[in-house]
Amino acid sequence: MSKALINPVPPADQVEHVEAIFAQMKEHLGFIPDGLRLYGISPPLLESFVGNVGYFRGGTALSGELTAMIRYLVSDRAKCQFCIDLNEGFLAGMGVDLDQARAARSDAEQAPLDEKEKVLLRLALGSVDLEHETKPEEVERARAAGWNDREIFDAVVQAAANRAFNHVLRTFNVEQQGAFA
Repeated sequence: MSKALINPVPPADQVEHVEAIFAQMKEHLGFIPDGLRLYGISPPLLESFVGNVGYFRGGTALSGELTAMIRYLVSDRAKCQFCIDLNEGFLAGMGVDLDQARAARSDAEQAPLDEKEKVLLRLALGSVDLEHETKPEEVERARAAGWNDREIFDAVVQAAANRAFNHVLRTFNVEQQGAFA
């Protein structure tokens, strides 16, 4: 395993604050993902990141399975092994059949979601595909499936935020848990 390219040491005057955030995340997840640990170098960005995670874990109307599947498939397309593994673990913890989830990596239609959620999944995945231009009818299709504009926005932001996170991790070589060991 390659070593991370930076050491995410928090500023000396904010170590306790960062450790408190990490303790909360450890309580919720059972461990501190190295991707989160990376953000400890910048406490304001760590707070923002954790707030974003918290929102998608309980503040959005989107199901946990849908948001995890968005992250999982976006991560697969970005080739971010850390996020693929992390989200596969989240999906397994939700009782999702991992064979079905893995099949969705080559065909999103195989995602273990209902048709209504697949409409939003397709829109979210298309939104971060540089070769794809989202068309008005795609948004209308999501609305026709019963999604409101905030839910549509949330799905697209989840995909975009995850894509950005994938790139940050890859840039600093945090591609597997244990990068800071």
